[in-house]
Amino acid sequence: MREQEQKTLYKCEKCRDRGWIIIPREHAQALFVKCECQNVNKVKGQWKESGIKVDMCKYTFNNYKVWNDFSRKAKDSASSYYVKFEVIRYSRHNSIIFCGQVGAGKTHLAVALCLNFLESGLNVVYLPYRDVVTSIKQNMLDGDYYANIINKYQVCDVLLIDDLFKGKINESDINIMFEIINYRYYNCLPIIVSTEFTMDKLLDIDEGVGSRIYEMCKRYVVEIPKNIENNYRLR
Repeated sequence: MREQEQKTLYKCEKCRDRGWIIIPREHAQALFVKCECQNVNKVKGQWKESGIKVDMCKYTFNNYKVWNDFSRKAKDSASSYYVKFEVIRYSRHNSIIFCGQVGAGKTHLAVALCLNFLESGLNVVYLPYRDVVTSIKQNMLDGDYYANIINKYQVCDVLLIDDLFKGKINESDINIMFEIINYRYYNCLPIIVSTEFTMDKLLDIDEGVGSRIYEMCKRYVVEIPKNIENNYRLR
């Protein structure tokens, strides 16, 4: 009984919260291998720095309120994407976009997906569009910083781009996003996108960025019509 109670105290059963796993070997010194939980904890720290407290996040599938047909379709699409993710992960059409009406729960569903992926051990990175693009532009003359930050968003397992093209857009903004999305497009790395713009509007803003997003998200374009009735905040 005492052993069972002790077991429930560990956040990670593999390493018992030590961060390392000991692998015994015959006639040789045991190996000390870093546990997978250390990578997960590192990513959780990155999300926390971006404003999302992963362990306490309210944006879960269970907390998503379905209030009309469009919100139901959005949740069903997100659930379907999660279930089929391992099948489509390395394909061209391996991504999902939530676009359209303000206040329709787009970020909620996008974060809910990423929290589940994060818990499964994937390297998930959160890109809050306005904050990140502003920071990158302020440090563009620092070549090392620019290369490191762009690479961070290019190579992660799953990238969440939140509120894409929010605010005034200029050529630098588009070029930064193109550099990130183009790399992921050619390497078949999944993106999860939330934006207030429709798919047609994204194509108008920049066809290169928009067409790549569309092709990646082709099977999962969740577009919520611009209608005040689709704004949950005003209910």
